[in-house]
Amino acid sequence: MDAEAQENFREFVANRSSALLKTAVLLSGGDRHAGEDLLQNALIKAAGRWHRIDEPEAYVRQVLYRQQVSRWRLKWPRRELSVAEPPETGAAPDTSGAAELRLVMRGALARLTARQRTVLVLRYFEDLPEGEVARILGCSVGTVRSATHRSLARLRALAPELAALGPAADEQRPSRDYSPVEVRQ
Repeated sequence: MDAEAQENFREFVANRSSALLKTAVLLSGGDRHAGEDLLQNALIKAAGRWHRIDEPEAYVRQVLYRQQVSRWRLKWPRRELSVAEPPETGAAPDTSGAAELRLVMRGALARLTARQRTVLVLRYFEDLPEGEVARILGCSVGTVRSATHRSLARLRALAPELAALGPAADEQRPSRDYSPVEVRQ
């Protein structure tokens, strides 16, 4: 890589790494260290092809998604032993509803499988359409829909407290006025 390309790469990393790290951490189930590893590997791959990349951020995000997919396709996934949280240090708890929601969501995402987490991050955090998620994951749109549905159901089952922290389910759904359909024989 020549000096100009190195400088462009350094600028890209300085400007976009925090946004990319957020995505990587979410893909890793809220584990910051695993997210940093995921992003570092993606940036290493991007550095090797830097002179051929037209859209660096799109390329790095694609590498992030594919690496995460590869992780949950491993025959023997490497699992780390989870330990209990360290005790509080006596600081006053954060009473902000948003902070509590974030913590509950992080814990719930960590309890999902990597595939479920990836589908939810792509659909709702990255706000990608189903077709784009299907293209990234290498599956059909129907598979994305069913995986999203199952993932949301599992998330609701694992963390029912999310319903209490967020807006009421009835307030989120638009009311539908269904008229009876006449059945002819």
